[in-house]
Amino acid sequence: MRLILAVTLALAGLSTAGRAQPVMQTITLPAAPPPVSVTLDHATTALVLLDMSNVTCLPQKICMEQMLPRVRDLLARARAAGMMVVYTHPNRPNVSILPEVAPQPGEKVLIPDAQDKFYGSSLEADLKARGVTHVVLAGWRMNGSVVYTSVGATLRGFTVVVVQDASLAPSEADIAIGRCQAMTQLSANETNAKLKPHATTLSLASEITFR
Repeated sequence: MRLILAVTLALAGLSTAGRAQPVMQTITLPAAPPPVSVTLDHATTALVLLDMSNVTCLPQKICMEQMLPRVRDLLARARAAGMMVVYTHPNRPNVSILPEVAPQPGEKVLIPDAQDKFYGSSLEADLKARGVTHVVLAGWRMNGSVVYTSVGATLRGFTVVVVQDASLAPSEADIAIGRCQAMTQLSANETNAKLKPHATTLSLASEITFR
């Protein structure tokens, strides 16, 4: 899918009133590559669920109706495989993780300082202490915590899978921008090559297998 964005730019020239003249420019984002199926080793993979909370997900219909069931099913399969599961939520008052995907004893809950959940948290150390090399990211929202955490992960040497149908945002534009950023970051994977090392792969919840 291609997304066309209308951007207002200020011209260097001035109007007769002395103000910069705005002009509308159309920018077309490249189409996101199709998602691919992946198989991951449970012993070296962690599922990191981002901001599935009452203050972030609950107010968003798309999060509750579309994302939450996929996250719940993915979480159940990860637990059945014996994988490491980590949660994050924003540092706000009265925050709780949604009961449908609530952590079990032994599953870590982090409250990082930024949308990149590695920043100001023990996430990197926790993952490396368990021998994790691959990170599956899902949660709220694609053009926020998901994309920034994917960049943070690849910069730290992890190989990332973003679950695109369990990583959404309020609008189609938000989702498209987030996916584009994830695939064209410094560790780019613009063709969505399967499990490209130290880069991000797009997959679907139903297309991820844990062994």
